[in-house]
Amino acid sequence: MELAKYIATIPNFPQNGVSFKDITPLLINRDAFRFALAEFEKQFIDDDVQYIAGIEARGFLFASALADRLNCGLIPIRKAGKLPGDVLTEEYELEYGKAKLEIRKDTLPAGARVLIVDDVLATGGTAICAANLLGGAGAEIIGFAFLASLLFLEGERKLHGYRTVTLVKYE
Repeated sequence: MELAKYIATIPNFPQNGVSFKDITPLLINRDAFRFALAEFEKQFIDDDVQYIAGIEARGFLFASALADRLNCGLIPIRKAGKLPGDVLTEEYELEYGKAKLEIRKDTLPAGARVLIVDDVLATGGTAICAANLLGGAGAEIIGFAFLASLLFLEGERKLHGYRTVTLVKYE
C-alpha cells in the first residue's frame, strides 16, 4: 500500500514557509492505518520492546496501538506543563521555535527497552530530545519509528546512532 497517498501536505501551516504533513486522511482510513501499524509491528516484533514512548500528540496515536500489538507498556512523552508530579524535562529546538518535553520521573525502570514513536521526523530535534529524556531516566533506546520523514530537513542525520524505521520518505 502506498501510504503517501493518505498524507496531505498543508502549505504555510503552522506558519509561512512550513509545509505541514497532515496524517488525518491516513487515520480515518482503517486499511491505511492498519497497514502502517502492521509494518511497524513487523520491524520490531523480535526486539523485546518493553515500552513504546509516544511523542505528544500525534505520536500517541501510533504508539498506543503499536504498544497493544507488541504487548508492552506505553509511555506518554508530553509537552511541558501537562503532567502532574515530579517530571524530567528536556528542551529542544524545532524548525520554527523552541519547546520542552517531559516524562514523569516514576515512568519506567532503569534499563527498560524503549521504542520511540512519532508521526513525522523533520529536523530531528524532537526525536533527540525524547531519546535524551528517556536515556536520562535510564532507558535503553531500541530505536525510532516514524510514519514519515522529511529528508530535506536532514533529521535522520541526528539519529545516525539509532535504528530508525520510516514508512514514507519525502525528498
